Amino acid sequence: MRRWIMLALGTAAQTAACAFVYGVPYLADELRGQQGLSLTRVGFLVACPTAGLVLALYLWGAAADRWGERVVIALGLGIAAGALGGAAWAAHGMVALGALLVLAGASGASVYSASGRLVMGWFSAEERGLAMGIRQTSTPLGMGVAALAMPPLAAAHGLRGAFGFLAAICAVIAVLIVVFAADPARAEAAAAGPAPNPYRGSRLLPRIHGSAALLVIPQFTAGAFALVLLVDVRGWSPVHAGQLIAVAQGLGAVSRILVGRWSDRVGDRLRPMRQLAVLTAAVVAATAVSTAFPSPLTPVLLVAAIAITSSTNGLSFTSTAEHAGPAWSGRALGVHNTGQNLTAAVVPPVMAAVISATAYWPGFALAAATTCVSAVLIPIPRRAAPADAEGARRTVSA
Repeated sequence: MRRWIMLALGTAAQTAACAFVYGVPYLADELRGQQGLSLTRVGFLVACPTAGLVLALYLWGAAADRWGERVVIALGLGIAAGALGGAAWAAHGMVALGALLVLAGASGASVYSASGRLVMGWFSAEERGLAMGIRQTSTPLGMGVAALAMPPLAAAHGLRGAFGFLAAICAVIAVLIVVFAADPARAEAAAAGPAPNPYRGSRLLPRIHGSAALLVIPQFTAGAFALVLLVDVRGWSPVHAGQLIAVAQGLGAVSRILVGRWSDRVGDRLRPMRQLAVLTAAVVAATAVSTAFPSPLTPVLLVAAIAITSSTNGLSFTSTAEHAGPAWSGRALGVHNTGQNLTAAVVPPVMAAVISATAYWPGFALAAATTCVSAVLIPIPRRAAPADAEGARRTVSA
């Protein structure tokens, strides 16, 4: 029972972090309308929390390996709450707001590096796909909370109401972590002595990191621009568009749980990840066509794209932690998160520039093309290996 409590706490912490790291796109209408910012400038603000995230992920991961998950998660969320409170009540102008969002993202990096390690430490290999799938629902859930809450809060109370809401969530979860969270036992890992560097002599982890980073491109293209696409192309209101996106993010959360359970049953994380990457490329390509020739199918395909692009995330995190081993999982997850979130920081401004210069469909077409590259890059083991076997890193086809 205790491990499920730890899973719930880790998922809640990650959901809170994702809500503010990825919630800025849902303020796009407020930033463009009331604040008078261009889409490109909004894209840079969207990237600020993620930019802060990538600067701090590895350091927080090393801290989790050394001092444990509980203190790292609570400290990071507490600092993030303060930064978001500053964004709500003290920020004046785009530069100050961007700086506070960078600080919030850097603080929230603690959750990204430590909550996955917390979950992995409390579950056996036979349950980790499901557990990490549930934990990884935090990304679409966080985006869904932001999509549902941010537009109406911004409309009623401006940026102060939206960022104040996010600050309150982070503060509450930080307190819950301090009171109820517990680090998993590490006696076995400590008794084994210094663990070898899992990056030496193997390309498996770098290939997982690279393929997962490329899969961020379709995920954030769909997630960041679905709202403005529905407003600009289909004439929807921001509130109604946010509600539809919240439904899509909910479906994305369900897909992560189902995919995690599937990987437990087949005893493999990477082969399902490649199969889903191929399916993602097809769905995102279809979305590009539907935006080039708008039709009633456009909202449906956007929902499908948001849901399917979320599905592989838990698989990449689980395989990274399993192949890195308990002594290196915090750092490996830090590296993995860095690659993903560095990509996520670049996608909004780059895609905003592409869309502003052309139209929405070339951005989605580019996202589909990078997904095809990711499918090729995903390593596939020659044989099914036990999830924690040391030799698993060396049984991958070139």
